[in-house]
Amino acid sequence: MAKLKNFFSNLFKYENQEPYTFSLSEKTDENDLNEKTNNSSSTSTSDTLKNKEPKKVFSNLDVNLEHIKVKYNLMINSDINIREFTLTARGKQYNAFILYIDGLTDTKTINDFVLEPLMLKNTANSFDGDQDRVIREAVTNNITVRKVKKFDLTDYIYSNLIPQNSVNKVTEFDDIVKSVNMGNCILFVDTIDTAFDIDAKGFEKRSISTPQNEVVIRGSQEGFTEALRTNTSILRRLVNNENLIIENISVGEISKTVCSVCYMKNIVNDDLVSEVKYRLNNLNIDFLLSSGQLEQLIEDNGKYSLPQMIASERPDKAANYLLEGRVVIIVNGSPYCLIVPGLFFDFIASPEDINLKYQFANLIKIVRIFALVIAILLPGLYIATTNFHQELIPTELLFAIISSRESVPFPIIFEILIMEISFELIREAGLRVPNPIGPTIGIIGALIIGQAAVDASIVGPILIIVVAITGISSFAIPDFSFSFHFRVMRFIYLLLGFFLGFVGISIGIFIYLTILFSMSSFGVPYLSPFIPITKINNKGFLLSPSWKRETRSDFLNTKRLKKQKHISMAWKHQRK
Repeated sequence: MAKLKNFFSNLFKYENQEPYTFSLSEKTDENDLNEKTNNSSSTSTSDTLKNKEPKKVFSNLDVNLEHIKVKYNLMINSDINIREFTLTARGKQYNAFILYIDGLTDTKTINDFVLEPLMLKNTANSFDGDQDRVIREAVTNNITVRKVKKFDLTDYIYSNLIPQNSVNKVTEFDDIVKSVNMGNCILFVDTIDTAFDIDAKGFEKRSISTPQNEVVIRGSQEGFTEALRTNTSILRRLVNNENLIIENISVGEISKTVCSVCYMKNIVNDDLVSEVKYRLNNLNIDFLLSSGQLEQLIEDNGKYSLPQMIASERPDKAANYLLEGRVVIIVNGSPYCLIVPGLFFDFIASPEDINLKYQFANLIKIVRIFALVIAILLPGLYIATTNFHQELIPTELLFAIISSRESVPFPIIFEILIMEISFELIREAGLRVPNPIGPTIGIIGALIIGQAAVDASIVGPILIIVVAITGISSFAIPDFSFSFHFRVMRFIYLLLGFFLGFVGISIGIFIYLTILFSMSSFGVPYLSPFIPITKINNKGFLLSPSWKRETRSDFLNTKRLKKQKHISMAWKHQRK
């Protein structure tokens, strides 16, 4: 028995093992030590790079090349290309090399506008005169003014030998690595401690297409893409004003993701811009890959599921908010921009509202408010009424509900949870499956499963109607994050109605409103312009006629309050 016990004890006994370190064995014999001593002069460069990583570009080309090889792990990286060649400048030859990443650059641009002008002899680089100075002359009022400048190889290459529209001089290795990772080509030349950052981007990117999740009938049909410069160019084309400022901020210690902060200099509140840049500059993270991740990192209060920034894939919507005095953040690699601040009533609005007559837009907004109330409260009100407040139901309807539930063996809370969870499963499945069969799953879930559940006496038919109306109402909310929030809150009000009836729902509404009153987005109250009430309410819930939208809302404290004259339709009054 003792042997059997020891056997199982040794079999299942856990021993804390020492962590294995993956390291190469070092040579310790005397011959190797002597060899290292004799070759100390040849390895001094690599030792220096290993002990202390340099920040500035060296004037020695071999040192720069060694550092780049170590930095980019050239022995194992297959897409890092280094092209060594001989550069000709004023009849003299200098060793040089270019660094670029295959797949991110346009090789034709590098061949035609970098290598060919530098390597092949031409009038620009083969001049071998004796003069050591470049003399510029200008005649003003019969007086000759001469500007004498000593020959400088850096300026000569920059001004004469690289016929590319975007070339910058860089001296920091951090700037070089950042540019190479973005798709640029870097030129190193022997004897100078400056590198040349050449714009040669040529990576594949998705073309501009129709927005997928913010569909409108009467409006722009182009959306943002994953390419940062494409997005900023669309935005600048729509705004068409020199006061549009686009600042780049790198986020992430490893990824160094570029985020563009866009704002109208002559409209936006400077404090809002400073707050946005402060939050972006103080993110201590390794990487940033999407605007959704950034939204969670810079929002005021992450405890609540309410969205506090507007996420949009529509450039026209972003341009409209820019001209109203807000700030737009575009993340490289993400087709969604972030618009700050994001307020409660902004999520009920649709990009199409400004394209419709104000009567139509206001009617749709009122419908969305009803849909919002139904989506969050209808299941809770139904279960509270049937459990605690049957006297509120008309007698005929009460008899119909009772008779429909005679054959149902489960309590009403179990029924409604089954149907709500089933509806969420159908919705999620419709999003994840391929597009051709997505609508099929919705039809099967809505018709066949619902009817089968009623025939099997698992749920009542009236409950099917309640869940269906609730689901349809949630689809009427334009913003996806806002709709998701109310999907979560629906279950909370459902439980409150089941345990406490109308009292529980009232307590939930009171707590919810208290949270809304206390929230803010980048210093702006979340329920603006109604709480607190502002003097100018042009961006409230209902829209006024377009000729009456003379001023911007004052809760943003913009520099430019007026956005159109009092008489905007001058043609109409001049004719009279």
